[in-house]
Amino acid sequence: MQKTSNALGGETVVTAEQLNKRFGRYSMVVGFLLILLGSVGMVLPELMSLETSIFIASLFLVGGVFWLSHSFKYSRKDWADWLKPVLLLVTGGFMLFYPLSGIAAVGLLLAVYLLLDAFGSFSFASSLRPAPGWGWMMFNGVLSLLLAMLFLIGWPATSMFLVGLYVAISLFFDGVVLVYIGWTQRHAAV
Repeated sequence: MQKTSNALGGETVVTAEQLNKRFGRYSMVVGFLLILLGSVGMVLPELMSLETSIFIASLFLVGGVFWLSHSFKYSRKDWADWLKPVLLLVTGGFMLFYPLSGIAAVGLLLAVYLLLDAFGSFSFASSLRPAPGWGWMMFNGVLSLLLAMLFLIGWPATSMFLVGLYVAISLFFDGVVLVYIGWTQRHAAV
């Protein structure tokens, strides 16, 4: 059995059976695939940026079609209900046909997210101080602030490289975590 902390500060006991249900035998396979995808993205960040922009555009287009069908079925005469699907379709279309602009937009959104994350981390760290771990939260804030500055200093040109690198690193470490959890679960069962 493993003990973990819950959101309320108490301890929760996690059994091996619960972990096996959450991380089955395919966790390691998926983890290795994510490591491979992340590694390719780190070597070719521009390609990963392009893939990210096209993926987001595709999600907007599919969402727009779903909303369009909903609006057509339930509110044909209310023009306000047509605004969201049209906006999704137009935005997805622009991102699909002008992927470099889409990558720049995603880069700007990541920069804003990282700035907000940095200030949130600084605030949280100051509320935790002097408790153990407050320094790590402050370090997280500094890293988020530095990443945001990297995005903003050369924006939009740096977005082509940084968006793909950011996504690739995230995928890589997601894979590492899945492989580690899958490996520890496999060896705990033996």
